[in-house]
Amino acid sequence: MPRLHLFDLDGTLLHGTSAPVEISRQLGLEAETVALDRAIAEGRIGPPEYAAQVYDLWAGLTEAHVRAAFEAAPWLARIREVWAEIRSAGEYCAVVSLSPSFFVELLLDWGAHAAHGSRFPAVPFTQPVDPSGALSAAAKVTVADRLCTEFGVTRADCVAYGDSQSDRELFAAVPVSVAVNADAHLTGLATHSYTGRDLWDAYELVGPAR
Repeated sequence: MPRLHLFDLDGTLLHGTSAPVEISRQLGLEAETVALDRAIAEGRIGPPEYAAQVYDLWAGLTEAHVRAAFEAAPWLARIREVWAEIRSAGEYCAVVSLSPSFFVELLLDWGAHAAHGSRFPAVPFTQPVDPSGALSAAAKVTVADRLCTEFGVTRADCVAYGDSQSDRELFAAVPVSVAVNADAHLTGLATHSYTGRDLWDAYELVGPAR
Protein backbone atom coordinates (compact mmCIF):
# COMPACT_ATOMS: atom_id res chain seq x y z
CA MET A 1 0.00 0.00 0.00
CA PRO A 2 1.46 3.42 -0.89
CA ARG A 3 1.96 5.92 1.91
CA LEU A 4 0.60 9.43 2.28
CA HIS A 5 3.15 11.93 3.62
CA LEU A 6 1.48 14.85 5.42
CA PHE A 7 3.58 17.98 5.90
CA ASP A 8 2.94 20.89 8.22
CA LEU A 9 4.09 24.28 6.88
CA ASP A 10 4.86 26.78 9.66
CA GLY A 11 8.00 25.83 11.57
CA THR A 12 8.31 22.62 9.55
CA LEU A 13 8.80 23.35 5.86
CA LEU A 14 9.40 26.98 6.86
CA HIS A 15 12.30 27.22 9.28
CA GLY A 16 11.66 29.24 12.43
CA THR A 17 8.78 31.27 11.06
CA SER A 18 5.22 31.14 9.75
CA ALA A 19 3.61 32.04 6.46
CA PRO A 20 1.61 34.90 8.06
CA VAL A 21 4.80 36.41 9.47
CA GLU A 22 6.51 36.18 6.08
CA ILE A 23 3.47 37.74 4.38
CA SER A 24 3.28 40.51 6.97
CA ARG A 25 6.99 41.22 6.57
CA GLN A 26 6.19 42.42 3.05
CA LEU A 27 3.78 44.98 4.55
CA GLY A 28 5.99 46.13 7.41
CA LEU A 29 3.69 44.38 9.89
CA GLU A 30 5.96 41.55 11.03
CA ALA A 31 5.90 42.48 14.74
CA GLU A 32 2.11 42.53 14.86
CA THR A 33 1.89 39.06 13.37
CA VAL A 34 4.62 37.61 15.58
CA ALA A 35 2.47 38.78 18.50
CA LEU A 36 -0.56 37.01 17.01
CA ASP A 37 1.48 33.84 16.50
CA ARG A 38 2.46 33.97 20.16
CA ALA A 39 -1.14 34.53 21.23
CA ILE A 40 -2.44 31.51 19.33
CA ALA A 41 0.48 29.32 20.47
CA GLU A 42 -0.31 30.22 24.08
CA GLY A 43 -4.02 29.53 23.61
CA ARG A 44 -5.09 33.14 24.23
CA ILE A 45 -6.88 33.22 20.87
CA GLY A 46 -8.14 30.47 18.58
CA PRO A 47 -7.85 29.97 14.82
CA PRO A 48 -11.05 31.95 14.00
CA GLU A 49 -9.84 35.00 15.96
CA TYR A 50 -6.39 34.68 14.42
CA ALA A 51 -7.84 34.58 10.90
CA ALA A 52 -9.99 37.64 11.53
CA GLN A 53 -7.09 39.64 12.93
CA VAL A 54 -4.56 38.85 10.20
CA TYR A 55 -7.25 39.56 7.59
CA ASP A 56 -7.60 43.05 9.04
CA LEU A 57 -3.81 43.51 9.02
CA TRP A 58 -3.66 42.52 5.37
CA ALA A 59 -6.10 45.08 3.98
CA GLY A 60 -3.44 46.27 1.52
CA LEU A 61 -2.18 42.83 0.51
CA THR A 62 -1.56 42.11 -3.18
CA GLU A 63 -0.61 39.01 -5.13
CA ALA A 64 2.85 40.55 -5.60
CA HIS A 65 3.29 40.70 -1.82
CA VAL A 66 2.29 37.04 -1.48
CA ARG A 67 4.65 35.92 -4.23
CA ALA A 68 7.52 37.97 -2.76
CA ALA A 69 6.86 36.44 0.68
CA PHE A 70 6.86 32.94 -0.78
CA GLU A 71 10.09 33.44 -2.70
CA ALA A 72 11.95 35.10 0.19
CA ALA A 73 10.81 32.68 2.91
CA PRO A 74 13.40 30.50 4.70
CA TRP A 75 12.37 27.13 3.28
CA LEU A 76 14.10 23.93 4.24
CA ALA A 77 16.44 22.65 1.54
CA ARG A 78 15.41 19.94 -0.94
CA ILE A 79 11.64 20.08 -0.46
CA ARG A 80 11.02 19.59 -4.18
CA GLU A 81 13.54 16.75 -4.32
CA VAL A 82 11.79 14.92 -1.47
CA TRP A 83 8.40 15.30 -3.09
CA ALA A 84 9.76 14.13 -6.44
CA GLU A 85 11.18 11.06 -4.70
CA ILE A 86 7.84 10.38 -3.00
CA ARG A 87 6.04 10.68 -6.33
CA SER A 88 8.55 8.41 -8.08
CA ALA A 89 7.91 5.75 -5.41
CA GLY A 90 4.20 5.85 -6.25
CA GLU A 91 3.36 7.53 -2.94
CA TYR A 92 1.57 10.78 -2.10
CA CYS A 93 2.57 14.04 -0.44
CA ALA A 94 0.31 16.77 0.88
CA VAL A 95 0.61 19.96 2.90
CA VAL A 96 -1.94 20.57 5.66
CA SER A 97 -1.50 23.91 7.39
CA LEU A 98 -3.35 26.42 9.52
CA SER A 99 -1.85 29.17 7.30
CA PRO A 100 -3.88 30.89 4.56
CA SER A 101 -4.91 28.76 1.61
CA PHE A 102 -3.66 31.34 -0.90
CA PHE A 103 -0.09 30.81 0.38
CA VAL A 104 -0.23 27.07 1.08
CA GLU A 105 -1.57 26.29 -2.39
CA LEU A 106 1.54 27.76 -4.02
CA LEU A 107 3.30 24.56 -2.93
CA LEU A 108 1.34 22.62 -5.54
CA ASP A 109 3.85 24.03 -8.03
CA TRP A 110 6.64 22.33 -6.08
CA GLY A 111 5.09 18.89 -6.50
CA ALA A 112 2.64 18.40 -3.65
CA HIS A 113 -0.36 16.28 -4.63
CA ALA A 114 -2.58 18.44 -2.40
CA ALA A 115 -2.26 21.58 -0.30
CA HIS A 116 -4.86 22.62 2.28
CA GLY A 117 -4.85 25.76 4.42
CA SER A 118 -7.31 27.98 6.23
CA ARG A 119 -9.84 29.35 3.75
CA PHE A 120 -9.28 32.98 2.87
CA PRO A 121 -10.76 35.06 0.04
CA ALA A 122 -8.63 35.70 -3.02
CA VAL A 123 -5.99 38.44 -2.85
CA PRO A 124 -6.47 41.40 -3.04
CA PHE A 125 -9.37 41.05 -0.61
CA THR A 126 -12.76 42.12 -1.91
CA GLN A 127 -14.71 39.63 0.19
CA PRO A 128 -14.73 39.15 3.98
CA VAL A 129 -12.97 36.24 5.60
CA ASP A 130 -15.15 33.51 7.08
CA PRO A 131 -13.52 32.65 10.44
CA SER A 132 -15.19 29.24 10.37
CA GLY A 133 -12.88 28.36 7.48
CA ALA A 134 -9.82 28.56 9.72
CA LEU A 135 -8.25 25.15 10.27
CA SER A 136 -7.46 23.85 13.75
CA ALA A 137 -5.35 21.01 15.08
CA ALA A 138 -8.43 18.75 15.00
CA ALA A 139 -9.25 19.87 11.47
CA LYS A 140 -5.84 18.66 10.31
CA VAL A 141 -6.98 15.12 11.16
CA THR A 142 -10.26 15.66 9.30
CA VAL A 143 -8.38 16.88 6.22
CA ALA A 144 -6.00 13.92 6.49
CA ASP A 145 -8.93 11.50 6.55
CA ARG A 146 -10.39 13.17 3.47
CA LEU A 147 -7.05 12.88 1.68
CA CYS A 148 -6.82 9.20 2.66
CA THR A 149 -10.15 8.61 0.93
CA GLU A 150 -9.05 10.60 -2.11
CA PHE A 151 -5.81 8.65 -2.52
CA GLY A 152 -7.15 5.24 -1.50
CA VAL A 153 -5.08 4.80 1.65
CA THR A 154 -5.82 4.66 5.39
CA ARG A 155 -4.46 6.39 8.46
CA ALA A 156 -2.23 3.34 8.91
CA ASP A 157 -0.46 4.34 5.68
CA CYS A 158 0.27 7.93 6.75
CA VAL A 159 3.48 9.67 7.81
CA ALA A 160 3.13 13.07 9.48
CA TYR A 161 5.82 15.77 9.67
CA GLY A 162 5.33 18.65 12.12
CA ASP A 163 6.85 20.86 14.77
CA SER A 164 4.35 22.10 17.36
CA GLN A 165 1.12 21.79 19.29
CA SER A 166 -1.01 22.14 16.15
CA ASP A 167 0.44 18.78 15.02
CA ARG A 168 -0.24 16.83 18.22
CA GLU A 169 -3.62 15.43 17.17
CA LEU A 170 -2.35 14.36 13.76
CA PHE A 171 0.73 12.72 15.30
CA ALA A 172 -1.58 10.80 17.63
CA ALA A 173 -3.77 9.66 14.72
CA VAL A 174 -1.08 8.15 12.46
CA PRO A 175 1.48 5.40 13.13
CA VAL A 176 4.62 7.19 11.92
CA SER A 177 5.61 10.79 12.58
CA VAL A 178 8.69 12.97 12.24
CA ALA A 179 9.21 15.92 14.59
CA VAL A 180 11.05 18.56 12.54
CA ASN A 181 12.79 21.28 14.58
CA ALA A 182 10.01 20.64 17.06
CA ASP A 183 9.14 22.30 20.34
CA ALA A 184 8.34 20.58 23.63
CA HIS A 185 4.70 19.96 22.66
CA LEU A 186 5.77 16.97 20.56
CA THR A 187 8.24 15.49 23.04
CA GLY A 188 7.59 11.78 23.33
CA LEU A 189 4.95 11.74 20.59
CA ALA A 190 7.04 11.45 17.43
CA THR A 191 8.43 8.24 15.99
CA HIS A 192 11.49 10.16 14.76
CA SER A 193 13.03 13.54 15.48
CA TYR A 194 15.08 15.77 13.19
CA THR A 195 16.86 19.07 13.80
CA GLY A 196 18.31 20.88 10.81
CA ARG A 197 17.59 22.69 7.57
CA ASP A 198 17.30 19.89 4.98
CA LEU A 199 14.00 18.05 4.43
CA TRP A 200 15.76 15.18 2.69
CA ASP A 201 17.51 14.26 5.93
CA ALA A 202 14.18 14.28 7.78
CA TYR A 203 12.56 12.16 5.05
CA GLU A 204 15.39 9.64 5.20
CA LEU A 205 14.37 8.80 8.77
CA VAL A 206 11.31 7.05 7.34
CA GLY A 207 12.91 6.13 4.04
CA PRO A 208 11.25 4.63 1.00
CA ALA A 209 8.62 1.98 1.58
CA ARG A 210 10.03 -1.55 1.42
